[in-house]
Amino acid sequence: MLENTSGKTLDTHQKALSVNLDNRRYGTFAEIGAGQEVVRWFFRVGGAAGTIAKSMSAYDMQVSDAIYGRAARYVCRERLQAMLDQEHALNIERLTEARGETSTFFAFADTVAARGYRGGSDCHGWMGIKFQAHPRDEDSQIILHVRMLDNEMALQQEALGIVGVNLVYGAFAYHHEPEMLVDSLLDGLSTSRIEIDMIEFSGIAFRRVDNRLMSLKLVELGLSGAAMFAANGEVLQPSEFLYRKPILVERGSFRPVCNVNVDMLRSANEKFSELPEVKGKNVAQIMEITMRNLKAEGEIDRRDFLARADVMAACGMNVLISDYFEYYRLAAYLARYTKEKIAITMGAASLVQLFDEKYYTQLDGGILESFGRLFKNDLKIYCYPLKNRETDELTTCENLEIKPELKQLYGYLMERGGISDLDNYNPDCLAIFSRDVLRKIGECDPSWEKMVPESVAEVIKKRKFFDYQCEDDPCRLPR
Repeated sequence: MLENTSGKTLDTHQKALSVNLDNRRYGTFAEIGAGQEVVRWFFRVGGAAGTIAKSMSAYDMQVSDAIYGRAARYVCRERLQAMLDQEHALNIERLTEARGETSTFFAFADTVAARGYRGGSDCHGWMGIKFQAHPRDEDSQIILHVRMLDNEMALQQEALGIVGVNLVYGAFAYHHEPEMLVDSLLDGLSTSRIEIDMIEFSGIAFRRVDNRLMSLKLVELGLSGAAMFAANGEVLQPSEFLYRKPILVERGSFRPVCNVNVDMLRSANEKFSELPEVKGKNVAQIMEITMRNLKAEGEIDRRDFLARADVMAACGMNVLISDYFEYYRLAAYLARYTKEKIAITMGAASLVQLFDEKYYTQLDGGILESFGRLFKNDLKIYCYPLKNRETDELTTCENLEIKPELKQLYGYLMERGGISDLDNYNPDCLAIFSRDVLRKIGECDPSWEKMVPESVAEVIKKRKFFDYQCEDDPCRLPR
């Protein structure tokens, strides 16, 4: 039995042995790229004959293609899924008649690019397990993407083996508690050695799991600095989604998404797409929420997070959750995945904060170092104007209040085109603020519905987000 009732964290040896001694588990290990690092643990600890039906490594690309079919890349999600599907189907076909009543079959697979003999490769991999939680059960699956951070190939292989054992053990011991499973993935390791930037649960055992919450959990635990998901809730792996694309990011609370948020992204995208380096290319547009924003009231409110995610989804937007409060860290993260142009759009008030030196005291070079990092890859910032409610005066790049000692720096960034005004905004959006929308929702003032996209208003009313309680109020004002 795999149940750990001691309350103590098992080490890698104990986890592998627990799986081997559980006579219900029987399956295949298929590993490509970094050797058979995971299955080696199960052979090493003893008792593997009761667990391992087959172990294989189709290391040669032609052999791999012959078994699993051709793929655009060998270290990619497509190849991993082909491996899982093929090996699990073979286990069920070959073994069900003999032991299907008592065994739960599984297939573990990974496809990995570890540090090569000559160095310099992107050290990452895809890993997953497809399994039955109970005999003759429908299939369940967990897949994840890892980045290996050790500088030596041997250490990367060691770390990969440990993560794999944690995944196999977790699938069997914690499939009913997926958050605990995520929490256990780096047992015996640290975030300085392995980063997990994508995880996806699917199948019968995880039918109630919301993968957006699991993405949030990765960042909350520090397993990754960021995680992404699409408007349909599908988990995205950044290196695949952002690969060779220009990127445009809007940071906000999106509580809820208002017309001004949509207009800010639209107007920035229009300007960004006109740049010679971007024209004609598919721009990846992203709405980003930082962990600092999600924790503004203390602990993360998961219902509030899902409400924000759903209103962004209603706008068809891809979502990035990041622990990169400093913009230079966000820029460095995005630059990992593309050599194309990167742009950030923000309001004038946020641009003022960008020049506040208190945010850069941890850097030896202070604000100069932060801006050197931020703009080193020719990043572009687009500034959306701020309207003064009392005077109707607009704050733009031209009249932004910057400390005297930083005005030359600001002027330099303006002159070289690093910071630009957005003059193609919709004037009707300038008076819209999310705090006013939330207040009007609480007061049952239906005028808030005109301040957000129609699709967002429908979602808020239907699902009672942001304490909406006014749908049947007889005192509602006419629109």
